[in-house]
Amino acid sequence: MKVDIIEITGITTALMGLGLSYGLTSNMDMVDFIYTKYDKLLKIAEALAHKQRGHNKFLESINISLDITAPRYWWCEFDTYRVGVTKQSESTIHTITKRTLTQGDFQQPIDEFQLTRINYLIARYNREGSPSIKNSIFAKIKNNLPEGFLQRRIVVLNAKTLQNIIAQRINHRLPEWKQFCDTLRNSLPFHVCSWVF
Repeated sequence: MKVDIIEITGITTALMGLGLSYGLTSNMDMVDFIYTKYDKLLKIAEALAHKQRGHNKFLESINISLDITAPRYWWCEFDTYRVGVTKQSESTIHTITKRTLTQGDFQQPIDEFQLTRINYLIARYNREGSPSIKNSIFAKIKNNLPEGFLQRRIVVLNAKTLQNIIAQRINHRLPEWKQFCDTLRNSLPFHVCSWVF
């Protein structure tokens, strides 16, 4: 599994909006806000980040883009989170027959016979001319693909959603969830990290 942060956007906007709630930024433009109220609102954000019932809604304005390569069994659990999350993936529907698979395509090594069988089916699919036979072979490839197959997705979520994911999964029994949380804890900028953890 691999998790990389692509970018984090919206922190300044979120703090400016948070300031509106307190009348601190009501008559300010962004430049004045940054020079006069930004640090004060960072402290307010720190105090509110873990309070629910709308107190931490500023987190919804912070977008975090992640590049995640994870096994299919992990993605099945991640797909629980749909609100405030968008995903684009290396869809197996379009990519699985484009190349020969190796042990590096799986979270843990799979049985060599199984890998050989999948690659045989991929080669057969690519040689076949008949659409109906191709579809049948494709279904066999998908049916034989282990849950440990690694799939890469670009994920964009807001900080409030990430806070929820971390709270629910930080002590999960799947080691990939611990790896996901630990990677973010070590990679997110200090303020965002303290807001979501």
